[in-house]
Amino acid sequence: METLAFLTYPAIDPVAIEIGPISIKWYGLSYMFGLLLGWQYVKRLLATPKLWQGAAPLKPAQADDLLLWLTLAVVLGGRLGQVLLYDPEFYFANPAEIFKVWKGGMSFHGALIASGVALILFARQTDAPVRSVMDLASASVPFGLFLGRIANFINSEHWGRETDAPIGMVFPNGGPLPRHPSQLYEAALEGLVMFILLRYVTHTKFGLKRPGLVVGVFLVWYAIARTICEFFREPEAVHVLNIGPFTAGQMYSIPMLLLGIYFIVTARPAEETASDKDANTEPDAEKKPESEKVAP
Repeated sequence: METLAFLTYPAIDPVAIEIGPISIKWYGLSYMFGLLLGWQYVKRLLATPKLWQGAAPLKPAQADDLLLWLTLAVVLGGRLGQVLLYDPEFYFANPAEIFKVWKGGMSFHGALIASGVALILFARQTDAPVRSVMDLASASVPFGLFLGRIANFINSEHWGRETDAPIGMVFPNGGPLPRHPSQLYEAALEGLVMFILLRYVTHTKFGLKRPGLVVGVFLVWYAIARTICEFFREPEAVHVLNIGPFTAGQMYSIPMLLLGIYFIVTARPAEETASDKDANTEPDAEKKPESEKVAP
């Protein structure tokens, strides 16, 4: 491959903060700030009455609990997803490596599955509409996706395929030839574009009034964006579900696409909450006994 002029990879130390024996990496900070920014965004959505059909599905204090549930789901699900969906042979041969999360290796698809289960359980525990809770969580995901992909870039991991395009970069651990900075492509499509799209759905189309619409759009767009980016991203070294020219990431995106379409098609305007109905019918309920009195 003939090399011409390429972008220079910015050699950024993967360790963001180091105090004595304690070191904090950009990778960990991306998860922390992604979750915190998403949490604050969820609270802002809940505090905006015009976005909802009636009362918001959660109280502000419940958003704090939701953060804890999702943090556990993202970390545990993301790690187990990497182990089971992408590199089971390595981790089963080296089980101690499973617990070394600080080295990286988190699967979005695994985190998504675990988060879905956590959201269903959380909604049942709080007696909140499942789809509305999923909509809230989905609207906040772009923060974590954007920061996570930037952290991948800083860590020089998940780089792209070899290229002779001017946008190519020579990554420290990616060999001597330039590669696509696919992490930046993913940060743009899965983070920035995703946020703009979901913001349009929630604030212009008032999609939160149709439970399931936001999560549906999120799933469909992520599947499309991931499929596009996978054509530029170097496939995983261990081919778990690679079929022909398609990578495991693309194959795992197919059920996401189908599920997203299902959510969009079945999204309906939200009904009044039980509290709203009680408030509207309370006066009639008080008058009803008088109207139904039977003469002796």
